[in-house]
Amino acid sequence: MTSVLYPGQTVKASWLSDFDQYLISEGTHERSYDKLGAHLVCFNGEHGVVFAVWAPNAQQVHILGDFNNWDKTSHPLYSNDSGIWTLFIPGLKEYAVYKYLITTQNSEQFDKADPYGFAMEMRPKTGSVVVELDSYQWQDKNWMQTRKDRQSLNSPISIYEVHLASWKKLPDTTWGTRYLTYRELAQELIPYVLEMGYTHIELLPIAEYPYDASWGYQVLGFYAPTSRFGTPHDFMYFIDQCHQQGIGVILDWVPAHFPKDGAGLNYFDGTHLYAHEDPRQGEHQDWGTMIFNYGRNEVRSFLISNALFWLDKYHIDGLRVDAVASMLYLDYSRKDDQWLPNKYGGRENLEAISFLRKMNEVVHGVFPGILTIAEESTSWPMVSRPTYTGGLGFSLKWNMGWMHDTLNYMQEDPINRSFHHNQMTFGMLYAFHENFVLPISHDEVVHGKGSLLNKMAGDEWQKFANLRAYLGFMWSYSGKKLLFMGSEFGQWQEWNHDKGLEWNALASDNHKGLQRFARDLNLVYKDERSLYENDFDWSGFSWINANDSGSSVLSFIRKAKKTDDFLIIICNFTPVIRENYKIGVPHEGTYRELINSDLNIYWGSNVSNGEMTSISEQFHGMDNCISLNLPPLATLILKPM
Repeated sequence: MTSVLYPGQTVKASWLSDFDQYLISEGTHERSYDKLGAHLVCFNGEHGVVFAVWAPNAQQVHILGDFNNWDKTSHPLYSNDSGIWTLFIPGLKEYAVYKYLITTQNSEQFDKADPYGFAMEMRPKTGSVVVELDSYQWQDKNWMQTRKDRQSLNSPISIYEVHLASWKKLPDTTWGTRYLTYRELAQELIPYVLEMGYTHIELLPIAEYPYDASWGYQVLGFYAPTSRFGTPHDFMYFIDQCHQQGIGVILDWVPAHFPKDGAGLNYFDGTHLYAHEDPRQGEHQDWGTMIFNYGRNEVRSFLISNALFWLDKYHIDGLRVDAVASMLYLDYSRKDDQWLPNKYGGRENLEAISFLRKMNEVVHGVFPGILTIAEESTSWPMVSRPTYTGGLGFSLKWNMGWMHDTLNYMQEDPINRSFHHNQMTFGMLYAFHENFVLPISHDEVVHGKGSLLNKMAGDEWQKFANLRAYLGFMWSYSGKKLLFMGSEFGQWQEWNHDKGLEWNALASDNHKGLQRFARDLNLVYKDERSLYENDFDWSGFSWINANDSGSSVLSFIRKAKKTDDFLIIICNFTPVIRENYKIGVPHEGTYRELINSDLNIYWGSNVSNGEMTSISEQFHGMDNCISLNLPPLATLILKPM
C-alpha cells in the first residue's frame, strides 16, 4: 500500500499500488492513465484531486495552479522508489488549472504541463485542466456492438480525411472568422459525410498542440483533445453522434516524435526522460522534434496507454499511425555520420519495431474490431501482417507507391500518357502484399503541390473530367479508400490550414457535378460487394486488358466472394471518344452502366451506352465480348443485368 500525501495529512489508499508501479516500470501497464495524471477522487470521505507524475530525476516537484495563486512552495509532491511523485489535495474541484514545477538536480526550475493531463487551456496557454472523463453518458451501444463487422477487412471502408480547424469557418465579429465547435461540427460535418456516402471520418491529430501550422502533428498534450473546439465531453459528443449515425471515427496518432516546447515532454525532469540524449538517436533534424526512446519501459507504457486511452475513453474506432517509416529506420533522413546502428550493425530501429508490434498486439487484443493504419512510405515487408508471422500487426497500410505513380500519370498531358501506361498498372504487381488503403491525403495538396483538381492535365473541362475518371478508377481499384476534404468537389486552391474550404465553388455546375459524382461513387461502392469484399486477394481482381497503352485504356473485373457477383470497369484516359470499343466479358448476357463519369449530371459530355448485349466471340481470353462507346476522359462501371 502506498501513502498518498498532502501537507499536514497522510491518506492511506491503494491509489498507486506497488503492482501499478511495477507494471509502469516494466512498460506493461496498459492503462497507466488510470493512475498517472490528475484524478478526482474521494479519500476517507474527503473529495479532491490526486496528482501523480513520473519525474525520476527531479530534485523536487510542486503543483502550481489557479487554486494556490501559482505559489511555487505551497504544494510539494512526494516521490517513491519508481520515480513517481504524488499528492492528494482535498477540496480541489473539476476545471482547476495546474502545472508541475520541476526542480532539477542542478536546481533549475521550469513549469511543465501534465504528460497525462486530460484537458488543457486554450493555446497559447499551456496549463493542464482537471476534468472528469467518465461522467459522459454514451449512447452508441449499437455501434460498439456491431463495429467489428462494420470494420472487417471485407467491409466497405471509404474515409473522408478532415482537418477540423479548416473544414469550415463561421463569421465572427471579433476575429473575422472562427472555428466550428465539436458540437457544431456534429450538426454540420456529420450530415455532410452521411450525404456524401463515406463510412468513416479520419481526423488530423486533435491531441492538444500549440502551433496551428503543425496541423496537430506536434503534440503537447497526448491525452487532451484540443480545446480549440470545446471540452473533452464536447469531443465525446461528436464521436457519439458519428456512431449513432453509423460513421466510424479514425484518429491520426503521433507516436513518432514530440516538439521541443518548454511546457511539454522535452527535458521533462532535467534529463532527456522521454527521448534519447544522443541527438543521433533523439532528434528529427528535418522537423526539429524529439524522437521517443522506445526502449525505455515507462515511455512504452506512456505510448501504449495513450493508444488505448483514445479507444477506451473516447470510443475511437481506429488509429492511423503517422510517420511509421521515420520510426523504423535509424538513418531516416540522416547523413552517414548522423545516426547510430543497432546492436547488429543494421539501420533498423529494433526498439521501435518491438514497440509497434506490442502496441498492435495490445490494442487489437483489448478492442477487437478497431483498425490500426500505418502511414509507411517504404517497402518494409509485412506491415499489415500479424505479429506472430513476423509482421508489424497493423490492420491496413497506406499505399503510397500507388498514389505517387497514379498522380504522376494524371498530371501528364493525355497525348503523352501512352508512354506512362505502366504507372497505372504497376501497382498490381504488389497490390496484395499488404492490406492497402488508397490515400489521396492532405500531404498531396499542400506545400506548393496544388489542389487535386489542379494536378489534373488539360483545360478546365478536361481537369474536371480527368478527376472524375481518376476517382472512378480509384474507387474501383483494390483497396480501401481515403480522400482529403475539398477534393470531393474540386477546390481550386491548395489546402490552407488557416482558411475554410472553398464552399462557394459549389455555386458552379462543374464543382457541383464533381461532388455529385463523388457521392454516387460512394453509394455504388457500398452497395456492390465486388468493390470491397475481396480487396486483398487476387480472387477479387483480374485484368481484362492492361496493355492498351496506345489508347490509354484500362479494363478490369472486380469480383465478390460469390463468383457470379462481378463488375466490369473501363477507364479511358484520353479526351477521345472511342466508338465500338470491344472488350471480353466473363459471362454472356446484357450489361448496363452503373457509373459513367461523363454524364451531364456530372458536367460531362454525356456520351453513354444503353444496354449492351454480349456476343459469343472469344476476346481477351474470354468466350464472350461486348462492344461499346467509351466516353472521353471517363470511367465506366458496368453491371450484368
